[in-house]
Amino acid sequence: MSQSVQTKSGPAEIIPVVSPGGVEAWQVRSSFVPLVAVGFAFEGGAAQDPPGREGAMQMLSRLLDEGAGPYGSDAFQERLAEHAIELTFTSSPDALGGSLKTLVAHADDAFDLLRLALAEPRFDQDAVERVRAQMLAGLRYQANDPGTVASRRFIAEGFPGHPYGHPSSGTQESVAAITRDDLVALHRRIVARSHLKIAAVGDLSEAALARHLDATFGALPAKPVLEAVAPTRLVGRGTRHVVDLDVPQSVIRFGFEGVSWRDPDFIPAYVLNHILGGGAFTSRLFQEVRERRGLAYSVGTSLVSYRRTAMTWGYTATKNERVGECLEVIGSEIAKLREDGPTDDELEKAKAYLTGSYALGFDTSTKIAHQLVQIAFEDLGIDYIRRRNDLVAAVGQHDIRRAAERVLGDGAMLIVMAGRPDIA
Repeated sequence: MSQSVQTKSGPAEIIPVVSPGGVEAWQVRSSFVPLVAVGFAFEGGAAQDPPGREGAMQMLSRLLDEGAGPYGSDAFQERLAEHAIELTFTSSPDALGGSLKTLVAHADDAFDLLRLALAEPRFDQDAVERVRAQMLAGLRYQANDPGTVASRRFIAEGFPGHPYGHPSSGTQESVAAITRDDLVALHRRIVARSHLKIAAVGDLSEAALARHLDATFGALPAKPVLEAVAPTRLVGRGTRHVVDLDVPQSVIRFGFEGVSWRDPDFIPAYVLNHILGGGAFTSRLFQEVRERRGLAYSVGTSLVSYRRTAMTWGYTATKNERVGECLEVIGSEIAKLREDGPTDDELEKAKAYLTGSYALGFDTSTKIAHQLVQIAFEDLGIDYIRRRNDLVAAVGQHDIRRAAERVLGDGAMLIVMAGRPDIA
């Protein structure tokens, strides 16, 4: 067993626990409340959807707690409710993940239900059809939602012909085409021990956790069977696309280059993004677009990191007749930041906020487990939480300039608008 790691922010001690069967988890011991929260992630998400079956991974994640082993859907849910066990599954472009929360007194039952959901999902046809109907209803609603329409068109234009360009929730046609056999095959390919990341937080001894790790995950297949996902970059920068919707204001999605979590320039890019559009009420875009000009209620940017690409993603919405002005202001602020950089005061305030607020991401057991799984999934190291604030504090103007050159580039953006924008 490896040495524990002390941290300056968040949990005080992270212990790597390896079960007798070789299943590893990062653990934070806490006896403050008699709870256990577990997070986990399997390599391989919606990017693994079979061609023509987009939405399969999302459907799979929704079905894992809809019956497993000897329990049908209702019986499985009753078992969870009987002991107030919270079990959820999620999917992203690169991962199938989930979380478990239970009282320590019910840990045996909780981990056993998790084992059944992962190892013996039933995929009963009635459950499949119920979840399919829910997804199709959601897609029909989204077809008239400007934000969803703009987002789906943005990824299609940004990553054409690539798995990242496919909507993770699928289409009406692809969801209708998914069969039970597709779900069984996808489950067999993805749910495996290697590349599995697990974090556990709460009042559980190392020995007890190790026992649960083997019992829950130990019998899963050793390795996943993953389709290769090619590296890619956001394309279409410098182009504008309109999805015609009869609405009084246009929803706008815009984007440009990014850097991944694993990249040495991620932290400088993160600070840069906070100054540009990530800093809620303090960012340049918020101040110029909303506060000074009243063009939009909200505007912002965020860094998006996938396994095989990264980008900076921006959002806003404004009256159709003011779309041109809004885009001009956004482009102008990007150009100013690229050419002149932030002021020293902006940089110091951004770093102070990002270091001071970091601990807020660790104020519940579930948040801690989620953070640890993400850090493990990105291979940032078990000591990342201890190092992170020092990395932010060390960012200087030269680091910001380097990140701006990579991320902002020449200022060209891929822009998608859903509405009837009045632009030349």
